[in-house]
Parts: sequence; C-alpha cells; structure tokens
Amino acid sequence: MFILLCCHLHISRNVDLIYEHKTLSINTVVDGSSKVIQGSVHLADPNFHRNDEQVHVKLEPGSATLKPLSLKYLRISSKATVTHLRKYIAQQVLSDMSKFNEIDIFINNCEKGTFLGRDHVLKLTVFAWIVRSPSARKKWTNPEIRLPIHVRSARLLRRKLLALLLLAFQILMMDLQHRPIFLNNCVVMRKPICSSIVATKIIRTSAFTDFDTSQANSTARKSEQHTVLHKPEGQQYDDFETIDWVKDIACDRDRHRRIHSDRNTFLGCLRIYWNSASGWVCVSLVGIAAGLIAALIDIGTPWLTDLKEGICLDALWFNRAQCCWSSAVPGEDCPEWYSWSRLAMNKDPTGDHPDAYFVAYVIFVLWALAFSALCVAFVRMFAPYACGSGIPEIKTILSGFIIRGYLGKWTLLVKSMGMVLGVSAGLSLGKEGPMVHMASCCGNILSYLFPKYSKNEAKKREILSAAAAAGVAVAFGAPIGGVLFSLEEASYYFPMKTMFRSFFCAMVSANLVRMINPYGDEHLVMFQIDYKAQWHIAELIPFAMLGIMGGIFGTLFNRANLFICRLRKTTWLGKHPVREVLSITLVTAVLSYPLPYMRMNMGDLIRLMVSKCGPGDLGALCDYKVNLSDSQAAMMGSYPAGPGVSRAMWMLAVTLVLKSIITVFTFGIKVPTGLFIPSLAVGAMMGRMLGVGIEQLVVYHADHPLVQRMCKSAQPCINPGLYALVGAASTLGGVTRMTISLVVVMLELTGGLTYILPLMVAAMVSKWTGDRLTNGSIYEEHIRLNKYPYLSSREELTHTSIAADVMQPKAQTSPLLVVTQNSMTVGDIEYLLSSSTFKGFPVVVSEESQYLVGWITRRDLTRALEQEKLYNPDVATESMVYFTDSNSAGDFGLPTNVANLSAIVDLSPITVTDQTPMETVLDFFRKLGLRQVLVTKNGYVQAHHHFHLHNCFM
Repeated sequence: MFILLCCHLHISRNVDLIYEHKTLSINTVVDGSSKVIQGSVHLADPNFHRNDEQVHVKLEPGSATLKPLSLKYLRISSKATVTHLRKYIAQQVLSDMSKFNEIDIFINNCEKGTFLGRDHVLKLTVFAWIVRSPSARKKWTNPEIRLPIHVRSARLLRRKLLALLLLAFQILMMDLQHRPIFLNNCVVMRKPICSSIVATKIIRTSAFTDFDTSQANSTARKSEQHTVLHKPEGQQYDDFETIDWVKDIACDRDRHRRIHSDRNTFLGCLRIYWNSASGWVCVSLVGIAAGLIAALIDIGTPWLTDLKEGICLDALWFNRAQCCWSSAVPGEDCPEWYSWSRLAMNKDPTGDHPDAYFVAYVIFVLWALAFSALCVAFVRMFAPYACGSGIPEIKTILSGFIIRGYLGKWTLLVKSMGMVLGVSAGLSLGKEGPMVHMASCCGNILSYLFPKYSKNEAKKREILSAAAAAGVAVAFGAPIGGVLFSLEEASYYFPMKTMFRSFFCAMVSANLVRMINPYGDEHLVMFQIDYKAQWHIAELIPFAMLGIMGGIFGTLFNRANLFICRLRKTTWLGKHPVREVLSITLVTAVLSYPLPYMRMNMGDLIRLMVSKCGPGDLGALCDYKVNLSDSQAAMMGSYPAGPGVSRAMWMLAVTLVLKSIITVFTFGIKVPTGLFIPSLAVGAMMGRMLGVGIEQLVVYHADHPLVQRMCKSAQPCINPGLYALVGAASTLGGVTRMTISLVVVMLELTGGLTYILPLMVAAMVSKWTGDRLTNGSIYEEHIRLNKYPYLSSREELTHTSIAADVMQPKAQTSPLLVVTQNSMTVGDIEYLLSSSTFKGFPVVVSEESQYLVGWITRRDLTRALEQEKLYNPDVATESMVYFTDSNSAGDFGLPTNVANLSAIVDLSPITVTDQTPMETVLDFFRKLGLRQVLVTKNGYVQAHHHFHLHNCFM
C-alpha cells in the first residue's frame, strides 16, 4: 500500500486548526542561520470542551526568510522493523553529511498507541528529515522510508491522514518531561528520541493563520503543568520496573481510611459497600471471561485438529467425534466422515490404496503448515508477547515486576487464537499452560474497570492471582487445583482474602465451562476414569519407580530445553522465528502421520493411556489372549499379551522418544506453547508401558507367593491404566516440581479419588529426584534464562556473608550518592539525577555526618522539581532545596525562591546494620516485597541494597 503525503508550512498564510483536548508543538528553524525560533501551538484548551474553541498563535520569524517545511511518507509496510529503520537512516545520514549545512532527524513515535477517531488505533513509527539549506535541498534525494503501521482498515487510515500531518509537527515535546529542545547547527541524532501523542478527534481545517510566540509559550506552559500534575496513577511505574509493595499497600490503607471516614452519609455508605464488593465483582467478571474464552477454545480446537484429516459433509461444524456420535465403534471413522482422499479420489487412506494414503499424507502436512504459519504470523505481527507458555512471566509479574503490554488486549486475542492454531497444527504443545496467561490477561484488562485495582499495582496482583487460579480451573476442570496452583506455583503475595476470591473465581469459571459443555459429554473432567480397581500396597514400589523416572525425565528435559533456548538467543534460530516454527511443524507432521499414537490428539492419547481394557475393546492395547479355560489367569483377571499389545508397546516406545525430543525443541518457539499436556502424555505412555510389563510379569509368575496374596479372584490384579495415571503425574511433577497442586489437579482431572496415595508417592519421589539433580522447575529456569528480577522462596543462600559484603557501593570503593536535607541547590540535584542511575537516594543531615534522615525515590524527586518550577517561577538553578520542614521557605526570614520537598521524603525506610546476615536481608526482600534496604552503622548510612542486585546472589 502506497500513500504519499506532503505538507508545506507557510508562515505568511493563515491556518485555523480545531482540535480537541491536545497540545501540539511546532519547531520552526530559521533557514541559513543558527537561530532557532520556537513556536508552540495549543489547539483547543483542555479546560474547555466546546468543539469550536480556536487558538491563534503568531510566530515572529525575525529578519530571516522561512522556507516551506516538507515531510514525505513514501511507503507503508507492516514488514519493516524499527531496528532496520534506524540502521538504514543512520547509514544514509552518515554517507550524505557532506551535502548538508544542517540536518535534523527526528520523529519517532516509538510504537505507542495513537488513537485516531473513536475506535481507530494506529501504531506508527515516523522518521522525518528537516533540511534547511536550499542548495542541499536540490542535492538531496529522500530515500524510501518504511513505516510499520497496523490499522484495522485502510479506509480509516486514509480518512485520518490529517492526523498524521499534525503528528509530524510534534518536535518540541521530545522527552518524557515535555520540555523544549533547542536545535542548533549540525545536530545529528543517531538514535531517534521517543515521544507519543494521543489524538482524539479532528473537527475541521481551513486556511493558514499567523502565529503569536508569547501566547504559544504561555499556552504550552499551562499544558505542561496540566500534564505533569495530573499524570494517571495507574502509570506510576515505568516498564520493566519493580513495584514498591510497602508503599502501594500503605496507599491502599490510606484510601480505605478515607472511604470509611465518610460512613455517616448515605453516599459514603454506598462507597463503603461498593469498595467491599468491587473485588468480588471483578473476580466474577474474570471467571466469566476466562470460562467463556476457554470453552470457545475447547470447541474450536478439535474441529481444526480433525480438519487436517477430513470433514463432516452433513454438518461442517462437527468434528470427527460429533460426526460419528452414533458409530458402533467409538473413535473409528463412520460413513458420514469423509477423509480428504475419499473426498478427492473416493478412496480411503489405507495400505490397500497407497495413492490415497499419499494424498491424505500431503494434505495433513499442508494443513499443519498453514495453521502454524497463521499462528506465528499473528504472534509476530500483532502480539510478540503472546508466544510461549507465559507462566514464567506471570510468576515474575505476580512477584512485583512491570511488563507493559504483556497482559494487554492484543496479547489476549492473539494468545487465544494462537492456542487453537498451534494445537490444531499438531505441534507437541498444550493449550492448558497458556490458559493461565489468557486468564491473567482477562484479570488485568477487567481490573481497569475498578480504580481500586487499576491505580494500585499491589492490589492488582490480587486479581491476577485469582485469574491464574481460574486459568488452571478452566484448563483442566480443576477449580481447587487451580487455587492450589496459584498458591504453590504462581503467586508471590497470597493473603487469605485472595485465596477466597481465587476459589470463587475458579468456581465461576469452571461452572461456566460445565454449562457450555465443550466436551459434549456433560463431564467437567478431561479424562474421566470409569473403573474402581483396587491397588495393592506392594505396587507402591513401581509407583515410586515411576516417580524416579519422572524426576529424571524432568531433569533431562529441562536441561535440554534450556540448551536449545540459549541457542535461540545466540544463533540464527532467534533471528528467524518463522522459519524455525515452520521447520519444527514440518518435522512433527511428517513424523506424526505414519504413527497413530503420534498423530493422535494428545488429550485423546492420554485418555486412551489411562483407560481400562474392557470386554468390547478391540484396540491394539487391549489385544490379550483371553483363554477362559485357563482358570489361573481367569482367577487373576489378567491374560497374556497378544501380538497387538506387543506391537502397541513398540509404537508407544517410538512415540515416547519422538514426542520427548520434539517437545524439547517446541517449547520456547514463537507460538503459544504449554508443557502440561505434553508432559502428561509422555508420562502416561511411560506408565502404560511399565504397567503392561508388570502385568505380564504377574501373569507369567502366577505361582509366586506375593502374587498369590496380591491377586483376588475374578478381579484384575494389575491395572495398566493406573500406572499411566501415576506416570503422567510423576512426569509433570518432574518438569514443574509441583506437589500438592499437582495431586489435586490429577484427582479433579480424572475423578479418581481412590488413587490419591499412589499419586502422592509419585509426586513426592519425582520432586525429590528432580531437586537432587537440578534446582528449580522449568519455569524458574526460564526466569533465570531471561534474567527476570525474581527472588524465589525455595532457594537458599549457600555462602555466609553479611550486608556489608554485598552492599552498593561498598566501603572504601566509591562515595555513596546522598541528598542532604538543607544544603543542596536545584542545580546540584539535577546534576545528581543526570550523572547517576540509582532509583533513589538516602537523605542525610550532611555529607560529613551521613546521619540518616529518610529515603527519596528518583521518580518522586524528578516530578517534585518539575512541579516546583511550574508553580514557583522564582525557583532557579541556584535555588536551595529543603527536604525537612524545619527550614522551609518563609521560615526565619528565608527567601521564598526555595523548593520545599519534604512531602516526598520517606522518613521510615527499612534499614539493617552492616553486620546483618544476608539470609535475614533476603527474608526482608521476600516477605516484605522491598525494593531497597538501607545499610547503617550506629545510625549513619553506609550504602543500600537494591532488588536487582540480590538477584545475582540467588
């Protein structure tokens, strides 16, 4: 799509621009001189809401002659990236610098959401050249500029071109503080400055007008003051920053006290009731949203999965199971189901028709490639955060880390669609893990409807914890297991009321899935167990063996997957995610089709593994040599394996190896991937094979005294399905290191309360084995791999040290940067902020004494200085700054051109002595959710610990 847009600004003409609720700035430079004339245009004062409000600004050009300003947007392409643009433009500038007297390269909207119109969202990155030399203008050939733009409609984009034109004039507001930038000769910016603009509506335009500099500066100053003082509380933290748990919880207590202070009025009582009920309303909405999306995913996934092999012509919306509902043999094809070879060649894909088999094979692979291509395209184009499982990031976010956009609307949409497409493509992944991410997105989005949670990041994490529980509840039909999963695995801060709300949220979501009935059998559980066979105490030994095997498998899987993920970060795999996804899909599809167990949907595979063979079962797994004349075998209820069982065991062994290897490469690719179902499938196959082996061992050693005591008359002595169930739990526990929540999820998943003890034994042995070999689950390993700031409560400090050994800065290495309470000027503080990167500074009496007064954060200090400059025009660089009330402005005849910032000082920071053991310091960080701890000695500050510093010692 090509769109050509040229704009010319002639100062000698008039322009009337009517714009709602926005301040725009224009930087106009005098041609051929070093003078800079700065003009700010404010269109429609925010204090007025009339659509016809107009502001005319006059710009005095001085003695020079202004030339037209020309900006061109040549090509629009969604394939270009900001990185390529920056490299390309930098090369063009460096190669052509000799042609220009003056050149400026700016406008980068930094992929911020620009809202055009009522419902139109435009993500725009703009680079513009401003050339101020007529001779250079003739020599300059404007290169092709690719702009990544994602719009809902090209028609809407063309209607909003004027908004793009206005966006191009935003040159003064270059930094986040909305302060002017003066540009002199030969200014080259190799890294464009980030800025953003939100345009609500354009009413109309007319001819050009004259500009008035004084009125422009006054209006811009008012707008700047309005912007700084009324920044939304929900954006109080920057991206990739840790929240202050103590401060946020204290703010919530203050809000709670303010609400209850007005309890004597009717409106005050209503606010109190709404404040108490808003949490329950929010988790109810989260449960409804998560249940609805999960049900739609469960309905769409089987249909697309079966579409790779055929279609139901009588009812196109039916999958194979629904199409063959009345079939005499469940799981087999019926006349109503048409395979693609039958539809194209009127032949079934069997060994008797190799040509039909080849056609079905090729179509199966093509469908898989198409689904995976769509999935990775959606993720790459619209929501890169939608890839992966999401549980490592959810754990990090719940611990207090900010990742903007990870729980947004686009992530929710692409994650939901990607789960359906990825599972339908036949990739060795599950949709159950990403459902935790999906439910957390619902919790984050819906929390913005309630100021109690949207303006407080610590309170918002209570909703996210409940959403994580709902994600497991809708994934497995296990509401209690979901609550325990959120408590054991996901949540960092889990008070008692959060547990109750998590339980309620999981209950609502699970009930909604049950009402929608996505499985069509009115069962909430995924793998219904319909047998009540008893197990024997001697079987605890093979159950423990399965636990050991699950722990070993989990360790090997985690190490291999981490090795592959590191290769992605350092080799070409990370640079070509689409090729990687398509390659893995091609290999998976080619290997899956010839193997029935590999081709089978993993949910159906697990269901088959945990099932019990009945008299009417004709599958290979139930091909036993039933000889009713053999009284001894009949007495045990078990029979020798037939050729079908032997063949099935070999196929299961091959499938087990291939599934394990492919899952290692699949987990971590740029599609929504989960580990729950693949781990359960591998463990179920492992357990089924062991169960069949022990069953045959019992059959052929029926005379052994132990066998005689174990086996009762006319009842199966060994149930291979139970071994598959225990093996599935042990493998998932070895990968994720879950215990309590794992056992409860498996019980709710299968409905088999009889087998709680075997599951507990397998889960504990699996965790012990895995922890002995490696430290941490797959999710914690990925957290370390991505270097997220996460302090795990399970890890212990192996070396002995004290606070003085690891504090920053260390003693006698570099001076501690501090803020004195009454002896610093505005210039001193501005230099301190510009020359350091610390998130905060201790406030001391003086630099000589270092006696601690309090703590001040970098953000609060920066904003407070800006507000002082806006409110008090007498404040200058030489003005004094006071951080205590004892010597504030106006006291003892002091001048009024001082800044009093005592309100932003934390007078009760958490402190430890320099001899405090590091184990105690780590407990402070973990249990209190601190961002920093000040180290003192006899009341004098020595240094401070910060959260990200301690992550290195874990």
